[in-house]
Amino acid sequence: MTSAAHIPVLGREAIEHLAPRAGGVYVDATFGGGGYSRAILDVPGTRVIGIDRDRTAIMGGFDLVDSSEGRLTLVEDRFSNLAEICAAQGLDAVDGVVMDVGVSSMQLDQAGRGFSFRLDGPLDMRMGQAGPTAADVVATASEGDLADVIYLLGEERHSRKVARAIVAARKDAPITTTRALADIVARVVRAKPGDIHPATRTFQGLRILVNEELDELETALAGAERVLRPGGRLVVVSFHSLEDRIVKNFLNARARTGGGSRHLPEVAQVPPSFQLLTRRPVVAGEEEVTHNPRARSAKLRAAERTAASAHPGDEESSWPSLSSVMRGG
Repeated sequence: MTSAAHIPVLGREAIEHLAPRAGGVYVDATFGGGGYSRAILDVPGTRVIGIDRDRTAIMGGFDLVDSSEGRLTLVEDRFSNLAEICAAQGLDAVDGVVMDVGVSSMQLDQAGRGFSFRLDGPLDMRMGQAGPTAADVVATASEGDLADVIYLLGEERHSRKVARAIVAARKDAPITTTRALADIVARVVRAKPGDIHPATRTFQGLRILVNEELDELETALAGAERVLRPGGRLVVVSFHSLEDRIVKNFLNARARTGGGSRHLPEVAQVPPSFQLLTRRPVVAGEEEVTHNPRARSAKLRAAERTAASAHPGDEESSWPSLSSVMRGG
């Protein structure tokens, strides 16, 4: 089957940093094609909880469940719920959590999922089965909200022109396919030869919003902090700057020691809950990038859990929320 051959980006480096040990219990928070789970299960006596909100990914892992002889449990759910999932499985603590964030190659390659403009399909973009589609967002959101989504989540500097073009186009006909949206964007965003497709950033922004990816990641990181036992490891592979910034800031905040300065009184600090294993992100080598161009943007960060208590929750996020955007303007 396809998943059996799946090799995740930075897969070898991720497993090296996770360092699975015989008899350990691990969470593969983004099961996908099962690459991480398979590598962990190669270590004798390990147990894996595999999580994915994509039913297709879960169904694709049934053969691995059978061959693991009960050591792999698959759960169809959001990875932000990993702490609750562990509790439901009777696990107070685990030895490692690994996550590969963002859309998978398998999802991009399925026209019917609507993630990519390379293949014409319904403008869906949902990783799971529920919630509004990208077409719903494009039809409902105000011009201002669309511009914010495309700028803040898609990092598209021409976001206002794109939002204006979308609102104008939807007055004539609903925008229901990936190609229709890509064509609208391409008419207002010019690309030089060799640049990424003009619609790339707009699609990224909509996809992140539809799947609430940044909120999911923040919650998943906090969940991993709660379930990892002392000495347990967290490994995260991300594919764009927004995700990587969240991971970097989370781990740096949790690994910070000391406070104040020689000029100011010592500030009370929460003891560090993580020790960094990667001061700088690990990136893919030339050979991997040659075989898989998507690896070019991948960054891996890892840390080891200390014995300190989990830190209190962070402040609310500053990016657009799906619920507010769907209320329209």
